[in-house]
Amino acid sequence: MALPKISEARSLNDEELNEEIIAVKKQLFQLRLQKATRQLEKPHRFRHAKHRLAQLLSVEHERKLAALAVPE
Repeated sequence: MALPKISEARSLNDEELNEEIIAVKKQLFQLRLQKATRQLEKPHRFRHAKHRLAQLLSVEHERKLAALAVPE
């Protein structure tokens, strides 16, 4: 399974981006819970989820900076 591309994150609108961030954070919580209870079958999902979260947060930060740079 390949890591997600940042172009996918950039194609989301702001609302979808926020929903995706929340979903990935919930997924990470579930993975940590599974790991703690020794039910985790695919540990590579941590890497994928953390990578996706970093991409989403980066895109969100880029958009905030762009909004601040544009004088209204």
